[in-house]
Amino acid sequence: MAPIGTFLTIVLVILLFMLLIGAAGVYLLVKVGKKATKKARKVTNRVASHMAAMGTGDAAESERMRLDLRREVSLTRQAVDQALRDGWGLGDLPQLVAEISTHADQLDAQLGLYAQHSRTSVYVDHASLGRLREHHAKLTTSCARIRADLLNDQMAHSAGGINDIQSRTDLEIEARRRAPDPLDQIDELYNRAMINRPQPDDRR
Repeated sequence: MAPIGTFLTIVLVILLFMLLIGAAGVYLLVKVGKKATKKARKVTNRVASHMAAMGTGDAAESERMRLDLRREVSLTRQAVDQALRDGWGLGDLPQLVAEISTHADQLDAQLGLYAQHSRTSVYVDHASLGRLREHHAKLTTSCARIRADLLNDQMAHSAGGINDIQSRTDLEIEARRRAPDPLDQIDELYNRAMINRPQPDDRR
């Protein structure tokens, strides 16, 4: 009886282990599937926005503003992240960019809603589009100014290094020039003197 009990225990342990592995596999598959679904949904939304932006009318303009705003915010965030990696002192600039991103997300949703209303109904408040344009211009201008300021800082940081490289280049080239040989100078002066020496008239 003891060997049979031991065998059953081993079988139960193996089954339990296989069940645990199966449960972990299912969990991973579900998690990966959710991520893939989210990515697919984002890609689908982006493709739909690009297609809608190619049209005409208020809806297409709203979609173009959405794409433009996303691009400007993304470029600005990348510029700030790069400056942080380089160790620049940015003060409250990262927090400001985070706030701009929040407002940009809200404006993106408003533009999307306006575009949807424009496609489904002929009764659209054009004054709302004017306000959306104004908010879009303010946010994109802020992004452009931040990137321009960061670029100026970057050029100022690199200017000192470039000037140092130029000075070292001049010194290195000057040091590599061969010093003139005094004997060669004496020979050159002698040759010049012989060439310029007046020749006596050959009279017979």
